[in-house]
Amino acid sequence: MAQNAYPKLHNAMWPGLVGKGEDEPPIGLDQMLDMTQAAAVDGVKFDGVDLFLADPHTSIDADDDTIKALADNVGGRGLGIGSAVAPVWPPVGGGSAMDEGDGRRAFLDAVRKACRIMGRLRELGVRKGGVIRIDTATGVAEWAADPAGNTAKMAETFRLACDIAEDHGERLAAEGEICWGGMHSWRHMVDLLEAVGRPKTLGFQADMAHTMLYAMGYNAPEHKLIEAGDLDDPAKLDAAYKRIADALRPWTIDFHVAQNDGTVHGQGSHDRTGRHCMATDPNGKLDVVRHSGMWLKGPDGPASRGMRHICWDGCMFPNKVLETQQTWNDILATMIKVRDAHGWN
Repeated sequence: MAQNAYPKLHNAMWPGLVGKGEDEPPIGLDQMLDMTQAAAVDGVKFDGVDLFLADPHTSIDADDDTIKALADNVGGRGLGIGSAVAPVWPPVGGGSAMDEGDGRRAFLDAVRKACRIMGRLRELGVRKGGVIRIDTATGVAEWAADPAGNTAKMAETFRLACDIAEDHGERLAAEGEICWGGMHSWRHMVDLLEAVGRPKTLGFQADMAHTMLYAMGYNAPEHKLIEAGDLDDPAKLDAAYKRIADALRPWTIDFHVAQNDGTVHGQGSHDRTGRHCMATDPNGKLDVVRHSGMWLKGPDGPASRGMRHICWDGCMFPNKVLETQQTWNDILATMIKVRDAHGWN
């Protein structure tokens, strides 16, 4: 069978930074790139990487020389660059999308700077597609104080971010995750996307692990679709997961292959959020290849909206795991299976 050309297979760089506790130092960008470049399965390699635009990897204030060096570093390894995470959170210089004052200004400044960097990488030829990832940078409890009013404030911030993205020829993707207020359930996520009303510019980033927790109703029990005890029932899990994918697939423009064992995880700055499992974890509840088809297949799948690549997301693992080359070989093998099953030419 001929190998599908798309989607291209990307590795995420943020596992080297995100969710680090006090005893887990960051893993540098060069080391993450080394392991990505070295991964191979039957001659197939990663096609590219997705970035986190924050120190110590890539400063959101990077000057042109730094951006050129980044392009040379990644491109010189035979890799491309796709999507990037904009540092919209207060701990890294951003602000809450719910804050109509300084928080909104900081949020939009992070989006503007991310658009500048990613646009320059496109001009330099190392980037062929991808989006800029955002979220509300607001906790669930803060949002819950006034759900309707706070969703309206977030929608306005996102609309202003869309204006910036359009000026730079970029698209934004909101990653649904149970820790971000206003995005912490599948229904609230749809509500926010519809409230923004800019489907050509703002879409959804579907992470398989995070969206499975949507089904379990963590942080939004009123929207629960499955009990934890039923995750091992394929029919019940399929029905719940399909309902979420059907609601959000028409918005999906960026996709993360991931595994989840049905539990939440908190480490470092990320508390009570989706627990990513290794691709080979026997406790994983998803059939990664089959369930990814619920997002990638169909006339309203992300390929119809110009998506060119998919990315692995597996953060919050111990450095001992992340620094083992076999980890990345196993991840690549899973992603190849996803492309073989659901890819296109």
